[in-house]
Amino acid sequence: MNLYLRYFDLEAVVASVDKAVEFLSSIPEIDVDDFLKNDLNQYYNSQMPYPKRYKVSGRNYFIVIKTTAETLNEFKANASTRSPKEEEMARKEEEKLYISQERPGWYDAGILFRRVVQMPDDGKCQYFDTDFRVRLKATSIQNCYDRIVDHLRNRHDVDPRSQFPSIKGKNFSCQYLGM
Repeated sequence: MNLYLRYFDLEAVVASVDKAVEFLSSIPEIDVDDFLKNDLNQYYNSQMPYPKRYKVSGRNYFIVIKTTAETLNEFKANASTRSPKEEEMARKEEEKLYISQERPGWYDAGILFRRVVQMPDDGKCQYFDTDFRVRLKATSIQNCYDRIVDHLRNRHDVDPRSQFPSIKGKNFSCQYLGM
């Protein structure tokens, strides 16, 4: 396991904590003390896969990343692949496109929402989970969800304080049936 270190434009890939301390000592702004040495050693020997950052001053930090790359060029070549956070963002973007994708036809949809019901004996309100299933004609999954929520909000027996789940949540399901 190697360490990638970066402070502004200064960067290096080193094979040990001693080499990392040597690199950091060469930077005048960074004060290398025993605490930093011990912390770097703990990070190097831990199972934590995430990058670690250390405050230098004000808003200035240097970062340390565990890597299997042997050289700086190899690290930069591997860094061009997506990080897990970027993968998650790309997946959410694809999901958004899928939800709004035009696909006219019949849909079988269900929504589990929190319905407000006023109790007749004391007049207080309580929330109850209410399952609503329907088959409807829509142009997309988004259109299907919007039509269901609009229908439920406009019903006289559904209180306006009722809570509806997100279209991306587990409490909304939709299946395309075809034309």
